[in-house]
Amino acid sequence: MADQAAAQNPQDHPRPADTRAEQGGGTPAPSEGPLKQREFRMADLAREAGITVRTLRFYRERKLLPPPRREGRIAWYDEHHLARLRTIAALLERGHTLGGIAELLTAFETGRDVGELLGLPSPLLTPWSEETPVRLTPEELADHFSGEVTPENLTASLALGYLAVDGDEFVHISRRLLDASTNLIAQGIPLAAVLEAGGRVRAHADALADLFTTLIRSHLVPTLGDLPRATEAVENLRPLAKGVVEAELSMAMDRRIRAELESLLGGDRNTGPKPAPRPEQAE
Repeated sequence: MADQAAAQNPQDHPRPADTRAEQGGGTPAPSEGPLKQREFRMADLAREAGITVRTLRFYRERKLLPPPRREGRIAWYDEHHLARLRTIAALLERGHTLGGIAELLTAFETGRDVGELLGLPSPLLTPWSEETPVRLTPEELADHFSGEVTPENLTASLALGYLAVDGDEFVHISRRLLDASTNLIAQGIPLAAVLEAGGRVRAHADALADLFTTLIRSHLVPTLGDLPRATEAVENLRPLAKGVVEAELSMAMDRRIRAELESLLGGDRNTGPKPAPRPEQAE
């Protein structure tokens, strides 16, 4: 708690000697191109983050911020520093100490299991997908897609993320998707058409994921203060989301197939041979 109090009351800490070059100026660093992100001097960054320069210095001394970029005596901070400061503020509001925040940020940077540090149950963190990657030699890839492994199709597969190159082998992202593609091609659908359909399915899947994450963000995230309840809610949402998508897709396929059959049968009736006229109608 002392750490947190220190962050919230930085005036209680001795202030290092001012470095006018770090604080001076209210203008960001000049941009060298359209892709260059904004940069700030220390005073500007503190103002953007809603904290004092003294607090910013304190965070930097505690190594909660990565070092700034330096030009001579001027220290330039960027939007990553601003995002880090906002993350620290949010964690402080949730009751974390600065020591705990430092450990948490280090875990993010080194890829450690953040969930263990936070004490979050695993259902909140485990991935929803259950896909198994498949390693394939070029010969095995050719066997799966006989006659269809063209430079254009390889490029499309790599762009979609279905395939990746690892040394002398290929890695397919999903056993289920690989089997589905192989079966579709065996039925006579060209690989190029399968890949085009896969890209469209990916776009629709992303849109569906957006819908469900909006539900989570709007209705479950506010309950994260109650971890058991949040864990149960997220875990319950997994089969529900998959069930909704499967049910809607199945019903949509029923509707489309029925419409296609009705159109086909209707076309046959309209284009079929006309019946011969009755004798009394003949002229």
